[in-house]
Amino acid sequence: MTKHFRKEVEQLKKRVLHQATLVEENLQAAVRSFLDRDTKLAQKVIEEDLKIDRLEVELEEECLKVLALHQPVAIDLRFIVAALKINNDLERIGDLAVNIAQLVGDMSLVDVDDVPFDLTGMLEVTLQMVKKSADSLVEMDVAMAVEVCQTDDQIDLIYHDSTSKLEDKIRQNPEMVRYYMGLKVVSRHLERIADHATNIAEDVIYMIEGEIVRHSGGKQSE
Repeated sequence: MTKHFRKEVEQLKKRVLHQATLVEENLQAAVRSFLDRDTKLAQKVIEEDLKIDRLEVELEEECLKVLALHQPVAIDLRFIVAALKINNDLERIGDLAVNIAQLVGDMSLVDVDDVPFDLTGMLEVTLQMVKKSADSLVEMDVAMAVEVCQTDDQIDLIYHDSTSKLEDKIRQNPEMVRYYMGLKVVSRHLERIADHATNIAEDVIYMIEGEIVRHSGGKQSE
Protein backbone atom coordinates (compact mmCIF):
# COMPACT_ATOMS: atom_id res chain seq x y z
CA MET A 1 0.00 0.00 0.00
CA THR A 2 1.05 3.59 -0.59
CA LYS A 3 2.59 6.00 1.87
CA HIS A 4 -0.64 8.00 1.74
CA PHE A 5 -2.65 4.95 2.80
CA ARG A 6 -0.31 4.32 5.74
CA LYS A 7 -0.75 7.92 6.83
CA GLU A 8 -4.52 7.56 6.73
CA VAL A 9 -4.34 4.35 8.76
CA GLU A 10 -2.29 6.15 11.42
CA GLN A 11 -4.91 8.88 11.51
CA LEU A 12 -7.61 6.26 12.00
CA LYS A 13 -5.67 4.80 14.93
CA LYS A 14 -5.43 8.25 16.53
CA ARG A 15 -9.17 8.78 16.04
CA VAL A 16 -9.98 5.46 17.68
CA LEU A 17 -7.73 6.26 20.65
CA HIS A 18 -9.26 9.71 21.02
CA GLN A 19 -12.76 8.26 20.91
CA ALA A 20 -11.82 5.62 23.49
CA THR A 21 -10.36 8.25 25.82
CA LEU A 22 -13.50 10.37 25.66
CA VAL A 23 -15.66 7.32 26.33
CA GLU A 24 -13.52 6.28 29.32
CA GLU A 25 -13.67 9.77 30.83
CA ASN A 26 -17.42 10.04 30.33
CA LEU A 27 -18.03 6.61 31.86
CA GLN A 28 -15.96 7.51 34.92
CA ALA A 29 -17.86 10.79 35.28
CA ALA A 30 -21.19 8.99 34.92
CA VAL A 31 -20.50 6.60 37.80
CA ARG A 32 -19.09 9.43 39.90
CA SER A 33 -22.22 11.51 39.28
CA PHE A 34 -24.31 8.54 40.40
CA LEU A 35 -22.35 7.94 43.60
CA ASP A 36 -22.26 11.65 44.50
CA ARG A 37 -25.86 12.34 43.32
CA ASP A 38 -24.32 15.14 41.25
CA THR A 39 -27.00 16.22 38.78
CA LYS A 40 -24.75 18.85 37.16
CA LEU A 41 -22.06 16.28 36.42
CA ALA A 42 -24.72 13.88 35.13
CA GLN A 43 -25.96 16.55 32.73
CA LYS A 44 -22.40 17.14 31.55
CA VAL A 45 -22.07 13.43 30.80
CA ILE A 46 -25.23 13.55 28.70
CA GLU A 47 -24.02 16.61 26.79
CA GLU A 48 -20.56 15.11 26.23
CA ASP A 49 -22.14 12.07 24.62
CA LEU A 50 -23.33 14.29 21.77
CA LYS A 51 -19.66 14.89 20.92
CA ILE A 52 -18.96 11.15 21.12
CA ASP A 53 -21.87 10.45 18.75
CA ARG A 54 -20.58 13.03 16.29
CA LEU A 55 -17.06 11.57 16.37
CA GLU A 56 -18.49 8.09 15.84
CA VAL A 57 -20.13 9.24 12.60
CA GLU A 58 -16.95 11.00 11.45
CA LEU A 59 -14.80 7.93 12.14
CA GLU A 60 -17.22 5.68 10.28
CA GLU A 61 -17.18 8.02 7.28
CA GLU A 62 -13.37 8.08 7.34
CA CYS A 63 -13.17 4.26 7.43
CA LEU A 64 -15.57 3.97 4.48
CA LYS A 65 -13.60 6.57 2.54
CA VAL A 66 -10.36 4.64 3.05
CA LEU A 67 -12.07 1.43 1.95
CA ALA A 68 -13.40 3.06 -1.21
CA LEU A 69 -10.19 4.86 -2.17
CA HIS A 70 -7.61 2.19 -1.42
CA GLN A 71 -9.50 -1.12 -1.51
CA PRO A 72 -7.16 -2.71 1.07
CA VAL A 73 -6.72 -6.48 1.35
CA ALA A 74 -5.58 -9.00 3.99
CA ILE A 75 -4.63 -7.45 7.35
CA ASP A 76 -5.17 -3.91 6.08
CA LEU A 77 -8.75 -4.76 5.19
CA ARG A 78 -9.25 -6.51 8.53
CA PHE A 79 -7.95 -3.38 10.30
CA ILE A 80 -10.53 -1.12 8.65
CA VAL A 81 -13.33 -3.60 9.37
CA ALA A 82 -12.15 -3.90 12.99
CA ALA A 83 -12.00 -0.11 13.34
CA LEU A 84 -15.60 0.17 12.12
CA LYS A 85 -16.82 -2.45 14.60
CA ILE A 86 -14.77 -1.01 17.46
CA ASN A 87 -16.15 2.45 16.70
CA ASN A 88 -19.65 1.05 17.11
CA ASP A 89 -18.80 -0.67 20.40
CA LEU A 90 -17.31 2.56 21.78
CA GLU A 91 -20.46 4.45 20.85
CA ARG A 92 -22.57 1.82 22.64
CA ILE A 93 -20.37 2.17 25.73
CA GLY A 94 -20.98 5.92 25.57
CA ASP A 95 -24.73 5.31 25.46
CA LEU A 96 -24.54 3.08 28.54
CA ALA A 97 -22.63 5.82 30.39
CA VAL A 98 -25.51 8.17 29.57
CA ASN A 99 -27.98 5.59 30.91
CA ILE A 100 -26.09 5.63 34.22
CA ALA A 101 -26.09 9.43 34.32
CA GLN A 102 -29.84 9.52 33.69
CA LEU A 103 -30.42 7.61 36.93
CA VAL A 104 -28.95 10.43 39.00
CA GLY A 105 -32.13 12.51 39.15
CA ASP A 106 -34.03 9.79 41.00
CA MET A 107 -31.07 8.91 43.20
CA SER A 108 -30.62 12.53 44.31
CA LEU A 109 -33.98 12.25 46.11
CA VAL A 110 -32.85 9.28 48.23
CA ASP A 111 -31.09 9.90 51.54
CA VAL A 112 -28.97 6.76 51.80
CA ASP A 113 -25.35 5.89 51.16
CA ASP A 114 -24.99 2.11 51.08
CA VAL A 115 -23.19 0.25 48.29
CA PRO A 116 -23.08 -3.43 49.35
CA PHE A 117 -20.70 -4.57 46.60
CA ASP A 118 -17.40 -3.43 45.09
CA LEU A 119 -18.77 -0.84 42.65
CA THR A 120 -15.53 1.17 42.64
CA GLY A 121 -13.50 -1.94 41.84
CA MET A 122 -15.97 -2.92 39.13
CA LEU A 123 -15.66 0.52 37.55
CA GLU A 124 -11.85 0.50 37.67
CA VAL A 125 -11.59 -2.94 36.06
CA THR A 126 -14.15 -2.02 33.40
CA LEU A 127 -12.30 1.22 32.55
CA GLN A 128 -9.05 -0.71 32.22
CA MET A 129 -10.75 -3.17 29.87
CA VAL A 130 -11.99 -0.35 27.64
CA LYS A 131 -8.56 1.31 27.61
CA LYS A 132 -6.61 -1.89 26.97
CA SER A 133 -8.97 -3.02 24.22
CA ALA A 134 -8.39 0.23 22.30
CA ASP A 135 -4.65 0.15 23.02
CA SER A 136 -4.44 -3.43 21.74
CA LEU A 137 -5.77 -2.24 18.38
CA VAL A 138 -3.34 0.64 18.05
CA GLU A 139 -0.36 -1.40 19.26
CA MET A 140 -1.40 -4.55 17.36
CA ASP A 141 -0.98 -6.46 20.63
CA VAL A 142 -2.71 -9.86 20.70
CA ALA A 143 -1.56 -10.62 24.26
CA MET A 144 -3.22 -7.44 25.54
CA ALA A 145 -6.44 -8.30 23.69
CA VAL A 146 -6.45 -11.80 25.18
CA GLU A 147 -5.96 -10.29 28.64
CA VAL A 148 -9.07 -8.15 28.13
CA CYS A 149 -11.11 -11.22 27.19
CA GLN A 150 -9.92 -13.08 30.27
CA THR A 151 -10.69 -10.12 32.56
CA ASP A 152 -14.35 -10.26 31.56
CA ASP A 153 -14.77 -13.23 33.91
CA GLN A 154 -13.73 -11.00 36.81
CA ILE A 155 -16.46 -8.50 35.95
CA ASP A 156 -19.01 -11.31 35.69
CA LEU A 157 -18.14 -12.45 39.22
CA ILE A 158 -18.57 -8.94 40.65
CA TYR A 159 -21.84 -8.56 38.76
CA HIS A 160 -23.31 -11.81 40.07
CA ASP A 161 -22.13 -10.91 43.59
CA SER A 162 -23.78 -7.49 43.29
CA THR A 163 -27.05 -9.01 42.11
CA SER A 164 -27.20 -11.39 45.07
CA LYS A 165 -26.33 -8.73 47.64
CA LEU A 166 -28.70 -6.11 46.20
CA GLU A 167 -31.59 -8.58 46.17
CA ASP A 168 -30.90 -9.27 49.85
CA LYS A 169 -30.90 -5.53 50.57
CA ILE A 170 -34.20 -5.06 48.77
CA ARG A 171 -35.80 -7.84 50.83
CA GLN A 172 -34.45 -6.33 54.05
CA ASN A 173 -35.30 -2.72 53.15
CA PRO A 174 -38.26 -2.73 50.74
CA GLU A 175 -38.73 1.02 51.28
CA MET A 176 -35.32 1.55 49.60
CA VAL A 177 -36.15 -0.50 46.51
CA ARG A 178 -35.65 2.45 44.14
CA TYR A 179 -32.12 3.10 45.40
CA TYR A 180 -30.98 -0.52 45.32
CA MET A 181 -32.59 -1.10 41.93
CA GLY A 182 -30.60 1.91 40.71
CA LEU A 183 -27.40 0.27 41.89
CA LYS A 184 -28.46 -2.95 40.21
CA VAL A 185 -28.96 -1.14 36.91
CA VAL A 186 -25.53 0.51 37.20
CA SER A 187 -23.81 -2.83 37.80
CA ARG A 188 -25.70 -4.31 34.84
CA HIS A 189 -24.58 -1.45 32.60
CA LEU A 190 -20.96 -1.89 33.69
CA GLU A 191 -21.21 -5.61 32.96
CA ARG A 192 -22.50 -4.82 29.48
CA ILE A 193 -19.72 -2.28 28.96
CA ALA A 194 -17.19 -4.98 29.82
CA ASP A 195 -18.84 -7.16 27.18
CA HIS A 196 -18.36 -4.41 24.59
CA ALA A 197 -14.69 -4.07 25.58
CA THR A 198 -14.39 -7.82 25.11
CA ASN A 199 -15.98 -7.50 21.67
CA ILE A 200 -13.30 -4.95 20.78
CA ALA A 201 -10.52 -7.25 21.99
CA GLU A 202 -11.96 -10.16 20.01
CA ASP A 203 -12.02 -7.99 16.88
CA VAL A 204 -8.37 -7.11 17.45
CA ILE A 205 -7.47 -10.82 17.67
CA TYR A 206 -9.33 -11.42 14.42
CA MET A 207 -7.63 -8.45 12.77
CA ILE A 208 -4.12 -9.65 13.64
CA GLU A 209 -4.49 -13.43 13.48
CA GLY A 210 -7.51 -13.89 11.24
CA GLU A 211 -9.13 -16.01 13.97
CA ILE A 212 -12.75 -15.42 14.96
CA VAL A 213 -12.95 -15.99 18.71
CA ARG A 214 -16.44 -14.59 19.32
CA HIS A 215 -19.09 -17.18 20.16
CA SER A 216 -16.41 -19.73 21.08
CA GLY A 217 -18.10 -20.48 24.38
CA GLY A 218 -18.40 -16.84 25.40
CA LYS A 219 -21.29 -14.44 25.42
CA GLN A 220 -22.20 -11.58 23.21
CA SER A 221 -23.08 -8.15 24.53
CA GLU A 222 -26.54 -6.77 24.06
